[in-house]
Amino acid sequence: MQTSADRQDRHQYPAHWEADVVLRDGGTARIRPITVDDADRLVSFYEQVSDESKYYRFFAPYPRLSAKDVHRFTHHDFVDRVGLAATIGGEFIATVRYDRIGADGLPASAPAEEAEVAFLVQDAHQGRGVASALLEHIAAVARERGIRRFAAEVLPANTKMIKVFTDAGYTQKRSFEDGVVRLELDLEPTDRSVAVQHAREQRAEARSVRRLLAPGSVAVIGVGRAPGGVGRGILGNIREAGYPGPLHAVNKAFPDGLEEIDGVPAHRSVRDIGGHVDLAVVAVPAEHVPAVVAECGEHGVQGLVVVSAGYAESGPEGRERQRALVRAARAYGMRLIGPNAFGIINTAGNVRLNASLAPEPPRPGRIGLFAQSGAIGIALLSRLHRRGGGVTGVTGVSTFVSAGNRADVSGNDVLQYWYDDPDTDVVLMYLESIGNPRKFTRLARRTAAAKPLVVVQGTGTAPQGHAVRATRLPYATVSALLRQAGVIRVDTITELVDAGLLLARQPLPAGPRVAILGNSESLGVLTYDRCVAEGLRPARPVDLTTGATAQDFHRALAAALADDTNDAVVVTAIPAIGEGSPGDAELAEALRSAAAAVPGKPVLVVHVELGGLAQALSAATSTAPGAPDKAAGAEHGTHPARPSRAGADRFPTAEVGPPSTPTTGRPPAPPQRRPSAEAAGRPPAPPSGPAGEAPASSRDGTRLIPAYPAAERAVRALAEAVHYARWRREAADPGKVPEFDDIDEKGAARLIGELLARGEGLTLSAEHTCELLGRYGIPVRRALPAPGPGAAVDAARALGYPVALKATAPHLRHRADLGGVRLDLADEEQLLRAYTELTELFGRPEELRPVVQAMAPRGVDTVVRAVIDPAAGAVLSFGLAGAASQLLGDMAHRLIPVTDREATSLVRSIRTAPLLFGWRGSTPVDTPALEELLLRVSRLVDDHPEVVAVTLEPVVVAPHGVSVLGATVRLAPPPARDDLGPRTMPAY
Repeated sequence: MQTSADRQDRHQYPAHWEADVVLRDGGTARIRPITVDDADRLVSFYEQVSDESKYYRFFAPYPRLSAKDVHRFTHHDFVDRVGLAATIGGEFIATVRYDRIGADGLPASAPAEEAEVAFLVQDAHQGRGVASALLEHIAAVARERGIRRFAAEVLPANTKMIKVFTDAGYTQKRSFEDGVVRLELDLEPTDRSVAVQHAREQRAEARSVRRLLAPGSVAVIGVGRAPGGVGRGILGNIREAGYPGPLHAVNKAFPDGLEEIDGVPAHRSVRDIGGHVDLAVVAVPAEHVPAVVAECGEHGVQGLVVVSAGYAESGPEGRERQRALVRAARAYGMRLIGPNAFGIINTAGNVRLNASLAPEPPRPGRIGLFAQSGAIGIALLSRLHRRGGGVTGVTGVSTFVSAGNRADVSGNDVLQYWYDDPDTDVVLMYLESIGNPRKFTRLARRTAAAKPLVVVQGTGTAPQGHAVRATRLPYATVSALLRQAGVIRVDTITELVDAGLLLARQPLPAGPRVAILGNSESLGVLTYDRCVAEGLRPARPVDLTTGATAQDFHRALAAALADDTNDAVVVTAIPAIGEGSPGDAELAEALRSAAAAVPGKPVLVVHVELGGLAQALSAATSTAPGAPDKAAGAEHGTHPARPSRAGADRFPTAEVGPPSTPTTGRPPAPPQRRPSAEAAGRPPAPPSGPAGEAPASSRDGTRLIPAYPAAERAVRALAEAVHYARWRREAADPGKVPEFDDIDEKGAARLIGELLARGEGLTLSAEHTCELLGRYGIPVRRALPAPGPGAAVDAARALGYPVALKATAPHLRHRADLGGVRLDLADEEQLLRAYTELTELFGRPEELRPVVQAMAPRGVDTVVRAVIDPAAGAVLSFGLAGAASQLLGDMAHRLIPVTDREATSLVRSIRTAPLLFGWRGSTPVDTPALEELLLRVSRLVDDHPEVVAVTLEPVVVAPHGVSVLGATVRLAPPPARDDLGPRTMPAY
């Protein structure tokens, strides 16, 4: 008789358990189930394990595996006995297995919920985080198969394996008996286990990108023999940038005996290179790439930048070619940028790598730059590099990645690297699409808490060839969620650079109060208008007149910065003609010296036809005779030359008194304008945290002032900085998810289980909707069906007058403007008259589906929605019912679970929020009750992911209390939670 052990499985091969993972050192490995075909691989793997590791695994000398052992370790039923292997190049580097056991410790089947687990890692790969990754994956498999606990017995001397278990973050018990440490792990994810997983993910992915951006040696494959061509061009760019490491040129067509090309060692194959190669830049036709990848993998290359085209961007055949490329690279543990990539740049002094098609590398600086498209990458680099005709200056780039098709390395990976990169203060990203919104939002929130993240978000779909869940959320909703995560969302690459340069050069403003000064009354008023339009609080502009000298600018700026009622200063400047008119360099020095006296407030300049001023403002040195025109080391953290003594005498930094009154009269008062609603009230006191904190690029004493050719560009950048600074302050205290004593979580779970047992997904009946919501303290006003006039009268008597009569047919539901609702029906006569009118207007009762409902207190009609998106996660939305939300899209959104502070901000985030707070003398409504309702809906969806959609409409918010008049709830098996599962790379 054949036993279960003699069969390969009781289930089909679980292909969904296969996954690629990034290891602690930045390399990659593939995790997959062990099958009967792996016998030879298992034996070979075991022979490479040291005797000490074998002893730790089996508690006794165990030099080789017997045939019986090999059979047992390769035959699994994928339910009660499971084995996983981590592989590189198709060969095992580690294994893990579990065996389900009963209460007596003997082999068992379901419903037993405990399993013994054991690991074995090849010595050469210990310390790379392989066991930790395997534990995450085997735990996920076990949970899927109904196992809730792992038991492991470990020798006390095996401290590495004990640490793997104890550091995992799971709830655990530890005991010691018979010379063995026994560990029991509860496999249910905890806050700590998820935090540990995310921290490991960040370190691993950051190191994998670091290996690409800071390689110890580089080979360019596909270098042409004749000048020109992509490969030869990239080789030249690397040389000219001053890359200090070993550099090699590779082309299989090189003639025998060719030793150098352009002074670089030449080879016909990567295999011919004597030393190791960390990075290979591949510039060969797509059909030759597979052979190149195999050579690189066999030679131990750590990463690839593939600039070759002809992949997913070219159609179905190219998509398959791209998938094969990624599989081949990952099989050898290599990470990949591209294909169809523009390249990478690292301006760090000890790297100086320009492995890109950019003929001129950007100036060194503190900005990290990511783009998918090469064209966008060129545009961004050009705008940062230019000194005239726009935002200019020497604020440069720390690292640049143009990822092409993003087949492997994506914006998420590079964001992990920039999060703790000490050379990057500001991150700029052009994202044509967001393939994994849930993960990007999580990473963005963490990064934005440490450094500004500015994003242009395209409207594209997921990258070609990626197997990721597509979001069903509208573009505007995803944008709102990004802003909630602290992302500075802009619409164009011009705004991207404008905001980035301000954030890289200046401290964050402590509030929205803006001083405006300059030598043009009209430009000052224009700047004032833009500040009001952006929700800032500008003071009246100070007109220094066109005859203002550099000293006048210096005194005015010093006084504005010293004034505690200002949080930022915008200086406007136009060309002036006259004997005392300042030159560009003199004016720049005046502004810089004044700004240096009060380094905690941002200063911006709006210049008109003063290209020289923009250049001079961006210079890091004095303009005194004999001083260099720029400090070459300013962006490398070295100290630039100090301003000359003469310059200091003319513009003393200690002088912060009021400016002299212009001889032409007093500064004109701007037009009387009402401050925006957001600007009402006094701003918060300057925080001790992010606002007022100087960016790293100015901590060495250099104060670079960004210059803008138009007032609207400067003010828009400043407004984004103000909003971001406020987010940083609020993010420091995100609030809490409140507990409600009257919530019946278990009762709701029981009801959901009973209802789901009837089918895969369903929209609940009115009765079950009211019952489920009621268990979370959300009462819904009863609505009784009225299929005829008599039934309507009976319903009204049961509910009590006054009542409302509503048509609930889909085309009339929530459409009071069409006349399908009659309110305040005080008696039977009015009810019957209204019933007759409805049927005469819209048709028979069976078409109208009329209901009778008791009248709710008058208030503001709102709508509350919650939905679980497969890509972004659970989202709570709020807006006013009717045209505001349906026609204008005036909805605000937050990720679930929502905290009390987030509920408060959600209510106030919509444009029509003033209607809730007494607009034009109306009575303010009960927003605390509304916020509590939002929190209860958030808890319901967070506690029960089977609740995939909730709509409460309308929710009438009265001066006292809220009334839910309509509700729908949809249940379905919950979508998989990528953020709670084991770490994986995008699947192909």
